Amino acid sequence: MAKNINGNKDGTNGENQSYTIRGRGVVSRSKLVKEINAGRHPDFHVIDVNGQKFARANRDCSTNNNIDK
Repeated sequence: MAKNINGNKDGTNGENQSYTIRGRGVVSRSKLVKEINAGRHPDFHVIDVNGQKFARANRDCSTNNNIDK
């Protein structure tokens, strides 16, 4: 379970195709989406943008734990 997940903005239009998880390194978008859907990261959820699934931090009062800081 990760508390801090950062998007790498490595897609052609700056979208996140991979994410960096502290202590684990770089994880692909598809792998992270599967882990979130399996409940491994309860502070995050998955959104669908034009048929592609992306990870997002659950809403709270802090900006320090957002994926795209």
